[in-house]
Amino acid sequence: MKRIVWLLLALLTLTGLTGCGYNVMQAKEEAVFATWGDVEAAYQRRADLIPNLVEVVKGYAKHEADTLKAVTEARAKVGSVRVSKEMLGDPQTFSKFQQAQGELSGALSRLMVVVERYPDLKANQNFMDLQNQLEGTENRINVARTRYNRAVQDFNTSIRTFPNSLTNSLLLHLTRKEPFKADEGAKSAPKVKF
Repeated sequence: MKRIVWLLLALLTLTGLTGCGYNVMQAKEEAVFATWGDVEAAYQRRADLIPNLVEVVKGYAKHEADTLKAVTEARAKVGSVRVSKEMLGDPQTFSKFQQAQGELSGALSRLMVVVERYPDLKANQNFMDLQNQLEGTENRINVARTRYNRAVQDFNTSIRTFPNSLTNSLLLHLTRKEPFKADEGAKSAPKVKF
């Protein structure tokens, strides 16, 4: 009789564990890490393209050294701010990473304004190829950020809803992950002047 009671108790425990969300939360956190890797890969692609873009523009716009220097410095700053998987839950570190990426985007925008001043440069095939690659990379970054934010939302929801929240507070102690947010200047549309 004791054996049957122990067997039933073990069976109930196993059945209860399948509904506790332990494995689901672990899988969702891994999805956050994987999508974060995609974001980093897209940013790395952009960082790899920038030196080539700067060199092509340098050949045409030697006196635009300040803009080229700003792009180079912003790229270097981006490389120095790293967000590891463990830091995805730290709003301050994540904000610094996002700010560095925003500065690089701003510097690239200024570089494109410089390019508008040089019609020969706009017609250069090397520049056009790099510009197309950079545009594609920016689109990839946007897609990767969107996918990351979806994975973060899914994960954060899973650790905050019952019964997963109970399992998390007792066993896992997983923390919320930080999503990407709009840059401070993104609330107002940029002004284009000719």
